[in-house]
Amino acid sequence: MLLGGVVLVSFLLLAGGIAWLWKDLPSLDELDNLQPKVPLRIYSADGILIGEFGRERRQLVKLSEMPLHLKQALLDIEDARFYDHGAIDLTGAIRAGFANLASGGRSQGASTITMQLARDLFLTKDKEISRKLREILLAYKIEFVHSKDGVLELYMNQIYLGQRAYGFAGAARAYFDKDLQQLTLAESAMLAGLPKAPAAYNPVINPERARVRQVYILKRMLELGHIKEAEYQRALAEPLRLANGRSKVARPHAAYLAEMVRQQMVAQYGEAAYARGISVTTTVDYTAQSQAWQAVHDSLLEYDRRRGWRGAEGQIKLPKEEDELEDAVADGLERHPDTEDMEAVVLTAVTSKALTLMRRDGDTLTLPPGSQRFAASGLRSDAPERLRLRPGVIVRLSNNAQGKPEISQLPEVQGALVAMQPQDGAIRALVGGYDFRLNPFNRVTQAMRQPGSSFKPFVYSAALEKGIGPATIVNDAPLSIKLDPARDEVWEPKNDDGTVAGPITLRRGLQKSKNLVALRVAQQIGVPYAREYVGRFGFDPRQVPPYLPMALGAGQVTPLQLARGYAVFANGGYLVRPYLIREVRDGQGRLLMVAKPQVAAQNAPQAISAANAYVMDSLLTGVAQHGTAYQSNNLGRTDLAGKTGTTNDGRDGWFAGYQHQLVAVSWFGFDQPRPLGGGGAQLALPMWMRFMGQALKGVPRYEAIPPEGVRNLGGELYLSAFTPGNGFVARIGMEGVPMPGSEDSEMPADDTDPGAEAAPEAPTAAATPVVQPVVISRTARDR
Repeated sequence: MLLGGVVLVSFLLLAGGIAWLWKDLPSLDELDNLQPKVPLRIYSADGILIGEFGRERRQLVKLSEMPLHLKQALLDIEDARFYDHGAIDLTGAIRAGFANLASGGRSQGASTITMQLARDLFLTKDKEISRKLREILLAYKIEFVHSKDGVLELYMNQIYLGQRAYGFAGAARAYFDKDLQQLTLAESAMLAGLPKAPAAYNPVINPERARVRQVYILKRMLELGHIKEAEYQRALAEPLRLANGRSKVARPHAAYLAEMVRQQMVAQYGEAAYARGISVTTTVDYTAQSQAWQAVHDSLLEYDRRRGWRGAEGQIKLPKEEDELEDAVADGLERHPDTEDMEAVVLTAVTSKALTLMRRDGDTLTLPPGSQRFAASGLRSDAPERLRLRPGVIVRLSNNAQGKPEISQLPEVQGALVAMQPQDGAIRALVGGYDFRLNPFNRVTQAMRQPGSSFKPFVYSAALEKGIGPATIVNDAPLSIKLDPARDEVWEPKNDDGTVAGPITLRRGLQKSKNLVALRVAQQIGVPYAREYVGRFGFDPRQVPPYLPMALGAGQVTPLQLARGYAVFANGGYLVRPYLIREVRDGQGRLLMVAKPQVAAQNAPQAISAANAYVMDSLLTGVAQHGTAYQSNNLGRTDLAGKTGTTNDGRDGWFAGYQHQLVAVSWFGFDQPRPLGGGGAQLALPMWMRFMGQALKGVPRYEAIPPEGVRNLGGELYLSAFTPGNGFVARIGMEGVPMPGSEDSEMPADDTDPGAEAAPEAPTAAATPVVQPVVISRTARDR
């Protein structure tokens, strides 16, 4: 009777204990839907991974896609009887218990892979009996809802393996810069040794201990008959080749646009965006993105190298003790991150024949004399202190055309380039600066800069609707404008080249980017009208000042806004919305979002008439072929159009241009505006050409078909509503100035009617606005 009572009480206590432990465990439904945290991944339109964000490096891989030798190595070392026992390996537990008693310690564990998975997903690693009991119960629950293969797949995708890598696919990339399927047997054995203690057996931190465990795993695989002697010997002889942070995989060159996507995903899904396995497909073409990145980098470096060596970017104190040198270098380079094409190194020794440098990982290299040619002035005995190359200075290394390292320097100047499809606004390439890691400020979307003369076409488009046309004669003559009716101060704008041409057609005035022509046109149509009209191109009225210099680009725009505006000319008059994200899917591949773009001639709003867009396209093609952008002829195409732009003192350089299928805007300047030391537009145009020359390879020549509303009279274009003698403005600013003779090429051939209707002069208030002189002093100017 007493015994029965004891048994009953024991049973009740046991049942109560199990119930107490059971209550905090996850439900069967939760266990049936186990999903490891998978980072946010961003892809180009053609499927290239261009960005990954998450606290855990992880890539989910099906068990069937994992290398057999990796699975076998893991099972042999962690749970050789995995497929033979239940959630708990009683035989292994008894064996481990005897071994621990014999050794007087805890030399062996008895956790199965399922128990490890349970602990990793839901429990702590505290060595407490209650935690161990929960681990056992949870392991049984997991195997109740998952097959053995399912458990192993979860484990191999979930387990932490050091270097911020979770799962073996992430570890293969982190340690060896390889896809999982590319791992060798030796590398698989190395990774299989990590679950037991990722820090202790990390081959980056503890290569010797990692090697000992690798050899032990290979020997166990051989003893269990899972590899042959020859395989064993080859694996032992294979040298360890770690990635060491220097990836051999092609870099995506897309950090700025990846960051744009990341911000949007976090705004939409919160912090869960980093763990749900969200996959974002963008509109970006990877080839075009790489070409844009190369164009920006080559242009900035070319400009910078022409200005010579500026000196080292920093200096550290080198310790006398050799064993402290590596730590000192690593610490000194902490605030000098590597870029996509340059690494920061410390000069440790200087001789007349060579330079010795140390990388942040402790590797050293010696450069022969030819490799320091760019910085040779720093080796002269009379070199200024700021230029001198001496031990302890921090310099940059880049690879030359032959792939050999040489001393270089980071450019001070910045640049940006964005390209989009004018038909629907799909962004095909975006480079927001020289390097995201150095400065994440995205100049394509965040930099508000004066567009200079690249803004003139929007004013000219407005003028077309007031009867002004390509054949209108405008007086390119000096102009004085009172800044304040109550004061005698006047503004006397100038053309960029300092000369005036007298009577000139509007077409030629745009080709030569004549400021005085643009100002007289703006006076004629009135600043309020012009300011309201340019809003059709997507510009915020607050960005366009309400005074006459707005015609010269005295407002502020971003490169992306300017590209959107030029897309209207390229697509026949429609305002499309730029977009970057094509679709978003969750970790199970379910569609969360798909883009619904505005498409020209379908659902996009019409900003200007097709006739206006056609005439403006003709004018901008003339700029590319015969005007300030004539260098674009070197691309061998006749279907390019665009406009240069330079602001006061050459502080900003722009080129906005397009071919029917692609519009691109390039910008060149310093983040803190200062003169570029030359024509800014003639820096931005080559950058644009470097990109478009590659992006348009194989693209057939496009020839626009004249739409309704356009007439060709005497070889020049007119809007049908404004023809000579019928509303066409034949001349502007020509009061008291003789018209050129009919033989003058600037005179439209059929403009013979001296009574051709002219629009009235703009009101004085529009022509002579009251503004602060400081604003005028910063106004944009030509090219």
